[in-house]
Amino acid sequence: MKRSLLLATIAAATAATLTVTAPGATAATALDYAALGDSYSAASGVLPLDLSITPLCARSTRNYPNLVAAATGARLTDVTCGGAQTKDFTAAQYPGLTSPQFDALSAETDLVTLTIGGNDASLFINLILACGSAGLATLGFGSPCRDIYGSHFDNQIDATIGPAVLASLRALRAKAPNARVAILGYPWVVPATGGCFLTMPIAGGDIPYVRSIQGHLNAAVSSAAQQTGVTFVDLAQASNGRDACKPIGTRWVEPALFGTNFVPVHPNALGEAGMARQAMATLGLG
Repeated sequence: MKRSLLLATIAAATAATLTVTAPGATAATALDYAALGDSYSAASGVLPLDLSITPLCARSTRNYPNLVAAATGARLTDVTCGGAQTKDFTAAQYPGLTSPQFDALSAETDLVTLTIGGNDASLFINLILACGSAGLATLGFGSPCRDIYGSHFDNQIDATIGPAVLASLRALRAKAPNARVAILGYPWVVPATGGCFLTMPIAGGDIPYVRSIQGHLNAAVSSAAQQTGVTFVDLAQASNGRDACKPIGTRWVEPALFGTNFVPVHPNALGEAGMARQAMATLGLG
């Protein structure tokens, strides 16, 4: 009788363990998933905030890593943080409040996703501020930003940002040698032509200039991924026509002015959902 009771108890405990896991996975098969990266991975500006981390990271509970984990049943370790640069993989972005992001990695990690590079050399913020200021000075006419800065931002990508992303991906692969690693490109911020000066105060002639710089950054990220055996999640087609100049309900990225996010020029909840879908499709995750 005691032996039968013991076996029944073990069977019940085993069944309970298996049913507690998230949909789509069992305790034995759930992926150990580490999410790294910057504000586009943290969904900075999308509410509600993740209260498990310092508010300085502005991480949302509706970021694409949480959506991927919910859809796949993965065990998520989310260390994404707004403003993160490649240097924050190996050193604390906010000492005493955050740890180096690579601390989330180990030989047991099965899956890693990230976005990175846009904050290195302050590329994104300097580009938007420089071109926004230049556009305001000319009331939206001409191409003042391109005329002033020329190849400056492209040179930064080639000389500094691309090599930093490449080195980081190599180090990441060493820290998580058994993981599938996917780095996402950045969804389009502005359209190919035209623009929307009232909400994105960039001169009409500078819209193609800003778009080309973002395309150059994404190409550098893609090249680093190819050189390190990392999967590149290309968002160019998926986010085309969903830039910050499009209306609410269509756009994936909020404009600089009169947007819905408390952090402008960042993906909204619709954009994060689109990034999650594209990542899962590229990785073949159901």
